[in-house]
Amino acid sequence: MGSFDVPLDDERTQFEAFIDEYRSGIEATLEGLTEDQARRRLVSSATTLLGLLKHVTWMQRVWFEECVGGTSRKELSLVRSPDESFRLADGDTVASVTAAHRDACATARAVVAGLPLDAVVTGHRSGPRTLRWVYLQVLRELAHHCGHADILREQVLAG
Repeated sequence: MGSFDVPLDDERTQFEAFIDEYRSGIEATLEGLTEDQARRRLVSSATTLLGLLKHVTWMQRVWFEECVGGTSRKELSLVRSPDESFRLADGDTVASVTAAHRDACATARAVVAGLPLDAVVTGHRSGPRTLRWVYLQVLRELAHHCGHADILREQVLAG
């Protein structure tokens, strides 16, 4: 079932369907690629397909586990900045980064379970936000990075 099959009057369900669609979409950009292709740098920044998935994993942990859940980045063993979150370790593989992403998504779903969209969450360093705002921010970031990933995959496959 695609996100357009969800009843339009259920805002929460629609948010979650769009977020899940983008989560799956960014993972799909790695399907069928070798480890070298997933790590290939094709732009002047450190952005790679595998690095994008690692970053969106970090980003979701920040917004759901830190902001909504109230656990600090230090306690979560997360790097401090978005730039650092793209960096790949020698042991990072398509399988390991995908597994970490799926774990982060499952944790995110558990953290928000039962919270209304108007719930005010206070774990982010920039101040209180509503859960609705967090969903919109995560959706915005996922959509943004899925676009990057689509273009990088096209370049990897052409090269």
